[in-house]
Amino acid sequence: MKNYFGMFIHWGIYSQLEDHEQVLARRNMDHAEYEKLAQTFNPVRYDPDEWVTLAKRAGMKYICFTTKHHDGFCMWDTKTTDYNIMNTPYGRDTLKLLADACARQGMRLSLYYSIPDWHEPCAYNPASSHQWKSVDYGKSDTVAYRAFLKRQLGELLTNYGPVYTLFWDIPPQIDDPSINEYVRSLQPEILINDRGYDAGDFSTPERKVPEGGRFTRMTEACQSVGMQSWGYRRDEDYFTPRFLMQSVDRTMAMGGSYLLNVGPMPDGRIPPEACAILTRIGEWYNKLEGTLEDTDAAARDYGVRSNAMMKGDSCIAVEKNGRTYLHFPGGVSASAVYLQNYPSVPRAVRLMNTGMALSAALTAEEWDASGNKRPTLLRIAGIPADREPLLSEPAVMEIEW
Repeated sequence: MKNYFGMFIHWGIYSQLEDHEQVLARRNMDHAEYEKLAQTFNPVRYDPDEWVTLAKRAGMKYICFTTKHHDGFCMWDTKTTDYNIMNTPYGRDTLKLLADACARQGMRLSLYYSIPDWHEPCAYNPASSHQWKSVDYGKSDTVAYRAFLKRQLGELLTNYGPVYTLFWDIPPQIDDPSINEYVRSLQPEILINDRGYDAGDFSTPERKVPEGGRFTRMTEACQSVGMQSWGYRRDEDYFTPRFLMQSVDRTMAMGGSYLLNVGPMPDGRIPPEACAILTRIGEWYNKLEGTLEDTDAAARDYGVRSNAMMKGDSCIAVEKNGRTYLHFPGGVSASAVYLQNYPSVPRAVRLMNTGMALSAALTAEEWDASGNKRPTLLRIAGIPADREPLLSEPAVMEIEW
């Protein structure tokens, strides 16, 4: 799994209530009242090619689509239940339309699948979480539900072309490796996350960037542009592009993928606020020329300092194609940085945010007050730290040795 930037999509009949993807539970709605939303769901302005184009403009390489969330409503043409997109006024397979758009534009397609299902009677699982709106607590049958789940996966993994990753949601606390074995039998190249019936292939930290250095396991962090909801919320509180860029930079420089969510509106359009955020992130991300993807951890600790006397701004160093990239997710606080450990004086240093060349030279010999010789440092100078774009985005420097 390469560490890619991807788009997460939370979309379903719940978008009509403009509140939260778990609105059925959060408002403690009656099931029959909630399920009437299927009778009015008609996203006439849904244009999956626009979604894919937006994702590509942001630098994203894959789209992960919520095929079914906890409410159990299926966003594809399924034969396993009538509770699906074909039985709405829209009456078209939204997943097929997206899969076709991805194929046309060379975008990888991933699928999200919620293990909790508040509509299917046998789905209640007392060992798991997110069960509070199960339609029938008395019909718990995890064996029957796994059979139902496999029938749904059979459709999802055979009718929509190659699937890049499978995003299980909510660990069932049931160990059943046969489920993921079945998934791989249908999609041999697929990668599976760790929220399913076994450990899967990769970890999925949510709404946070893990502490530490390089990830020791394949990792895909996920976050939403909105603070309150993953689905569409009318009065959403949005994260700043700067905050999200910092998260993307840190996660991907650590070797992970980053899945950033938007919640389309009931009519199928991605909210303009979300579009603006993704566009701004893309302006920064595309200036990095792919150097956040498929990198190696730096072979040495460069001992990066924000001044000659002490360490300061957080820096993550990675390598790709024989060059070193210094990532400062939180930005830089001065017009120069210093490297304590370096192989030589660089042939060139480039600030990727602007394309400008930075100067690089060794510091002069000095002694401290005790007469001890200070180490010779490599000084990279001329950084426009007090001007845009560095005031609003992570700084990235390319070093050619």
